[in-house]
Amino acid sequence: MEVVVTARNCEVSDRYRDHVAEKLSRLEKHDHRIIRINVEVDCEPNPRQHKGAVHVELTAFSKGPVVRAEACAEDKMGALDLAVDKMAAQMRRAADRRRVHRGRRTPLSVGQALADVPAEDDGIRTETIDESPVEHQVGPITVTGEGPLVVREKIHSAAPMTLDQALYEMELVGHDFYLYVDKESARPSVVYRRRGYDYGVIALERTDAAY
Repeated sequence: MEVVVTARNCEVSDRYRDHVAEKLSRLEKHDHRIIRINVEVDCEPNPRQHKGAVHVELTAFSKGPVVRAEACAEDKMGALDLAVDKMAAQMRRAADRRRVHRGRRTPLSVGQALADVPAEDDGIRTETIDESPVEHQVGPITVTGEGPLVVREKIHSAAPMTLDQALYEMELVGHDFYLYVDKESARPSVVYRRRGYDYGVIALERTDAAY
């Protein structure tokens, strides 16, 4: 397994690089397919940000999906330990979801479990605010009122996948939601974590209505 360490706003010693390599080697027991792990160490020059002075981001590349984890701490060692613990937890959760129990104890897939769950009423209420709308330009968009503010735009290529695959990918990156294209319906969809191992799915249905 190759380990690549880069640093911004600070320097890393050979001793720290050796410690990083030793620490990350323990992740191979969770995923033996890891090929390379990129380690980015970013030090905050502002002394007021002392509690989160060092930010460490780990990106693991393997024969499977990419795994990411990040953490902040007062020093490089502490930030590394937290990030490695997060990545190990993500890999364990992903491995648990991939494990198939044979016989009578075979569990339902998440897709099957969510199939019969009725849609919830989120209780969203709308209110009319008596204010004169103000228009302004945000890049190429004419915005009414105070938003939205487009900070950054990202475009990713994505192959269609099943709901189970999307959940697996979400656990690996450690996010609370995951955007994907459903393999069966071809709809843009989002799976998100609600409580514990409880999930929800939102899908978009294309219409021909003009706005």
